[in-house]
Amino acid sequence: MNATHKPEPRDQEEETVHRALEGFYSDGKPPWDTGVTPPELVALTEGPRRLPPGRVLELGCGTGTNAVHLARHGWDVTAVDLIDRAVERARAKAAEEGVAVQLLHGDATRLDELDAPGPFDLFFDLSCFCGIPLHRRDAYAAGLTRRAAPGARLLMFGYGPEPLANPTTEIASWAAGVTADELSARFTGWELLDVTPGTNSVPTFWFTLGREV
Repeated sequence: MNATHKPEPRDQEEETVHRALEGFYSDGKPPWDTGVTPPELVALTEGPRRLPPGRVLELGCGTGTNAVHLARHGWDVTAVDLIDRAVERARAKAAEEGVAVQLLHGDATRLDELDAPGPFDLFFDLSCFCGIPLHRRDAYAAGLTRRAAPGARLLMFGYGPEPLANPTTEIASWAAGVTADELSARFTGWELLDVTPGTNSVPTFWFTLGREV
């Protein structure tokens, strides 16, 4: 932990989210933690338009499936999760696979409290941002922006209320998910490069943002 930044206490809404996430892990496998690396991330590591390996920060890494995948493909990986049980499993998975991953137990909206100074070339978020209380989302965006290398990429998966043809510009609760308009507004100095619908039974999207050079 960075000694220059004292831990900031969580408010009641954040505690509610934290307890809900802990409940998923204590009851079994969370629905977002499938154990399979999504093809959208595989395309960045193996596809014809793959990115050259660099430094990557995964937000909400769960049990480490995607962090391990990135490390296998030459990336210098730092991964963060709010739930200590998930981080323990991720550390065990990385050890079993024989890959080096810096795994941190902490809050993706309070990166200054963690040993994750950056800069990072890639950020990966599988359903983390869409579960963050609205009043903490600007802190999340600012934390990534301060750690982004010029031209950095953010690949984010999340659920949302909108069909692409009828975008919703505002959401009233974190439970409603995330929209493209919200990301464009919160991520100052970034460009929304792509929005691709997911294949889930509820509306989901893959968002790609690029840090302006």
